[in-house]
Amino acid sequence: MKRLKSTWLFAGLACLCALSLVLVGCGGSGSSAQDATTAEVADEAAAEEGATAEETVSTGEAATGYTTVTEGKLIVASDLDFPPLDSFEGGKAQGFDVELSEAIAEKLGLECEYLPPMDFDAIIPLIQQGGKADIGNSAFSITDERKEQIDFTDAYLDSNLGVAVKKDAGIPTGDEAALIEALDTADKTVAVQAGTTGEQWAKENLSNATIVPLASVTVCMTGVSTGKYDAFCADLPVIGHQCTVSFTDCEIALEIPTGEQYGIVVSKENPGLTAAINEALAELESDGTMAKLQEKWFGTTD
Repeated sequence: MKRLKSTWLFAGLACLCALSLVLVGCGGSGSSAQDATTAEVADEAAAEEGATAEETVSTGEAATGYTTVTEGKLIVASDLDFPPLDSFEGGKAQGFDVELSEAIAEKLGLECEYLPPMDFDAIIPLIQQGGKADIGNSAFSITDERKEQIDFTDAYLDSNLGVAVKKDAGIPTGDEAALIEALDTADKTVAVQAGTTGEQWAKENLSNATIVPLASVTVCMTGVSTGKYDAFCADLPVIGHQCTVSFTDCEIALEIPTGEQYGIVVSKENPGLTAAINEALAELESDGTMAKLQEKWFGTTD
């Protein structure tokens, strides 16, 4: 029985082969079926490749060269306590830096979203760690020390430092040497915002005074206004705003020409985002947006 079945199987295969030869002969070259199969495979491969490309573009990386924490958003970290650059009023972020972040996001086709206010000296570690914010924009002066931890965009604003004191407190104004001599004593206390270049200047120039690092500008200025602190050292635009708007019993005792420049903080792991923001900053400068923001928040473009 086994041999009989094998004989029939052989005969069947022979017939099948003969039929195939006839069909091929009728088809001329015999390539049509093969070409159709190849075309189907090619179509499937192209469709698969297209789906893969579409999936990659949806992450925002292939098309833009950078990634964001949340697709379609530019998430910003700030202390929001540095008016007129940034502040948190009525539950809303506002200020020069805030509107600049919004303009940058618009250029990138993203929605700008600010995290709740945080301590200034916590922002760079947050960006360095990654996963919660895309950028830090809170009047960061570009320094070599900070560059060791994160990347900076191109500078978008120049600034100097200033020292605020209470009016009629007997502290000399307008003369750096005289001011330092008056404040650099054991009985003087100088407030600074923790992690800032103002703190660095105070430590370098007022080593005999007590330097008090605090979380916010408001607390520092309140301390000067009430006599708790003898002076406050911080960025000049902020000192000027505080003395003019919020604490009119205080004045700028000294402008310190440090020649600082502000930059936006970006993770070293996301160089494409730094490059994209630099392009946006250049466009905002050329189309007049930067000048309009400076005029609105500082009253001048200088």
